[in-house]
Amino acid sequence: MIDQRRLSMADIIVGEPLPWDVYGSGNKLLLRRGQVVVNARQAEELVSRGLFVNAGQEDRAAQARKEAKAAATREVPSALRLINLANKRLERLLYNVANEPDAEAKFVEVVKALEYALNINTDVAVASIFLNQAASKYAVRHCIDSALIACIIARAMNKSREETQQLMAAALTMNIAMLRYQDGLLTRQDPLSEKEAELIRSHPAQGIELLKQAGIAHADWLSYILLHHENEDGSGYPGKKEISAVPQNARILAYADRYCASVSTRKYRKSLLPSAALRDVLIAKGKPADPMLAAYFIKELGTAPPGAFVRLQNGEIGVVTRRGIAATTPVVHTFIGPRGAPLSFPIQRDTSKELYAIRDALSSEQAMLPFSMQQLWGEEAAL
Repeated sequence: MIDQRRLSMADIIVGEPLPWDVYGSGNKLLLRRGQVVVNARQAEELVSRGLFVNAGQEDRAAQARKEAKAAATREVPSALRLINLANKRLERLLYNVANEPDAEAKFVEVVKALEYALNINTDVAVASIFLNQAASKYAVRHCIDSALIACIIARAMNKSREETQQLMAAALTMNIAMLRYQDGLLTRQDPLSEKEAELIRSHPAQGIELLKQAGIAHADWLSYILLHHENEDGSGYPGKKEISAVPQNARILAYADRYCASVSTRKYRKSLLPSAALRDVLIAKGKPADPMLAAYFIKELGTAPPGAFVRLQNGEIGVVTRRGIAATTPVVHTFIGPRGAPLSFPIQRDTSKELYAIRDALSSEQAMLPFSMQQLWGEEAAL
């Protein structure tokens, strides 16, 4: 039995699709939902014939319209905004850790914010490492970037959430002992004094002491910090340990730290291209020191990760916006045409196609592309 309700003129909007089916005598279907009443005369005729609608269906249509309207007005969460807020929160925590009650929980809150940003859009999070460098000072932003990369690799390796969070927390706090000096030291072009060199060598152990004083006692968290500057060949610090003596998570942190440092522009040197950074970080003496981790970094980041600038075979220049099916065939949005003229709007290119395959990688200075991340990734990259 159809739940009937008489049709009225108030129900019909000329020129818009009907939200329900319309029936005549004998429950005969006359007009299907979605058909359009084209003029007022047709609407009057329908009402004069005493037609009716399925009231239950009408209720569902009204609910659907209500939900669609609510969805349209609901704010889309922004991964980029979350990352920038996490950056500001982390800066306050790092500089005031000695006076922060319940510091551990507050660091974990920053970790969770970064996890949420990655859940919203991993491509935006990775692109922020390349395209959002002006958002804050290097010392704090570098820790955020390293935590994002460490999380991506840990998730790819199916590590538990607790283990991943401990690794991210270590990334956020790994340089706490040299935070006040880091930006100054990194802009130095003359040789470091012995005192400055000792500060760098001792900062993992000193950082652990600062965190312990703030009430942080997680053995894994602290051990990752202590070991994140050990090198594969035993030339690192502070313990000069070889790779076999360094736990896998500490190696993930070390590689994330080195990668993010390599792709960041600093006053005394230009950044490395992503492909060069991967080679520099992962491959020593012609072969990977840790082949399994190298494979994960290459698979998850690729030689052209989101945020990287590239030139295509047809001469267009653009930005990688999304990982493709293969690490070597990402999605690119181009801004500059084959003859060097700016395009009216960014055009999406599938680099798995021969015409749009990546010819070479470019630095940001070579690309010269003025744009905002929101232009390419929408509200998930809004500031």
